[in-house]
Amino acid sequence: MSQSPSLPLDAAVVVAAAHAEGVSLVVLGPEAPLVAGVSDALRRSGLAVFGPNAAAARLEGSKAFAKEFMERHGIPTAAYGRFTEIKAAHAFLARQPLPIVIKADGLAAGKGVVIAESQEEAEEALTRFLAWGPVVIEEFLRGEEGSFIAIIADGQVLPLAGSQDHKRLADGDQGPNTGGMGAYSPTPILDIAMSERVRREVMLPMARALQAEGLPYRGFLYAGLMITESGPKVLEFNCRLGDPETQPLLMRLDSDLFLTLLAAARGDALPPELQWKKELALCVVLAAPGYPDAPQLGQTIRGLERSLDGATAKVFHAGTRVQDGALVTAGGRVLGVTVLAPSISAAQAQAYALAQQIHWPGMQLRHDIGWRARARS
Repeated sequence: MSQSPSLPLDAAVVVAAAHAEGVSLVVLGPEAPLVAGVSDALRRSGLAVFGPNAAAARLEGSKAFAKEFMERHGIPTAAYGRFTEIKAAHAFLARQPLPIVIKADGLAAGKGVVIAESQEEAEEALTRFLAWGPVVIEEFLRGEEGSFIAIIADGQVLPLAGSQDHKRLADGDQGPNTGGMGAYSPTPILDIAMSERVRREVMLPMARALQAEGLPYRGFLYAGLMITESGPKVLEFNCRLGDPETQPLLMRLDSDLFLTLLAAARGDALPPELQWKKELALCVVLAAPGYPDAPQLGQTIRGLERSLDGATAKVFHAGTRVQDGALVTAGGRVLGVTVLAPSISAAQAQAYALAQQIHWPGMQLRHDIGWRARARS
């Protein structure tokens, strides 16, 4: 979830550890090691690796690279401009309708996107992000968001089940953007017909385009989508499983993930489809006070010993560590309370009942994860 200074970015250390432990498959999840080229070093050492190389990981590492790539290959996305100077950015901004989306070009751990409702807010975001590097100014798309993730292996596309993330901090999709405050799967917005359209219009063209540009890709490709009146459009790409979408997806998965990822890493044929449990899975993120801007860390987490953790409910740890014998917060998004249930209403009831048993001072959570599906039920 939250970035940690201890992420394994030293490729030599990772390679040595993998060989010392006799690892048969390395799955690279965090974006920073992918962008840093850890997968390249692992492959050169002869290991089976699931995760794109550094060149392909620019799809996540650079918003501008991803937009230019989509533009070259006709992948549907929002109109945009890329800027490195404040004067040109302001001139472009003055011609755009509000709201407008301002994005830092590089990795920002979920904090590099502002949906500006006013000119003043947009200019503040521009100034702040330009201090880091290039900025992308993007058309605001209207519709409903969905997350579509697929395993890509040398042009093969194996879709995962659809899911829906909740990016805004507060109930009713209010407050600042975050890395994700909760998710559920399946989602009505990505029904069979729309999922097939995303596969056909986004994922297959991306897989072919990567091969055409000499970017061998064996890994997850996550498309954050806006389902508009004219169809799906890509908001962003991640080169890994989405978070917190991963938690409900893995709760629902009924296929052998290891064998599938190993086949992809080796370039073997993928199965025609993955099997999924019929139940709905829902994840509620518990976050530290001050998240996303300045999370307060080191607070003792209580109530976990009373929480259910079994086949239908799990508490995934993200930003936690043990300090003086106690479990404490160590990141912005701390825990992911995830349940498997027969309906959206049952999943909400069970997840929030479990979340209420866990607490620390100032703990933040949304109380409406899955609200769009609930409105349709």
